[in-house]
Amino acid sequence: MGNRKTVRTLIGFTASAGLVAAAAAGIAGLNSASASTENVQKVSAENVQKQPPKGARAVVEVSPNPTTKRGEEVTITGNCGGGTGLKQVIGNSPENPVLENIRILKSDPNGFLAKANVAQHIGNGVGPVLVDCGGEAGVTLLVTH
Repeated sequence: MGNRKTVRTLIGFTASAGLVAAAAAGIAGLNSASASTENVQKVSAENVQKQPPKGARAVVEVSPNPTTKRGEEVTITGNCGGGTGLKQVIGNSPENPVLENIRILKSDPNGFLAKANVAQHIGNGVGPVLVDCGGEAGVTLLVTH
């Protein structure tokens, strides 16, 4: 679910960093291929080890997304990234909720599941869906149609 997306993102960042490092090494005039390879490996390893800051490591995904319709039921899944378990799901803000009838069906920190309905008053646009995982939070965007 969300882990695959995170891994794909990290791989993309790693590949991009490798290309940038290789280009920088060439521009800097490094003549040795081994020096260039070492730089690429060092930059790639540093980027793979980076994580979101503590408190923002939960991963959340909403489906169907994009172009969710008014009143449609959505499924919210993900993991708590070290948090204690799913405590709350918020769509947009409490003053202007995008999601109604939110039901947490499984609060497991390794794989949570919730269901909700998109509010009837919502038009076309993009809004955040946030999760509170007991010490870790996560956010994704919901595109409505």
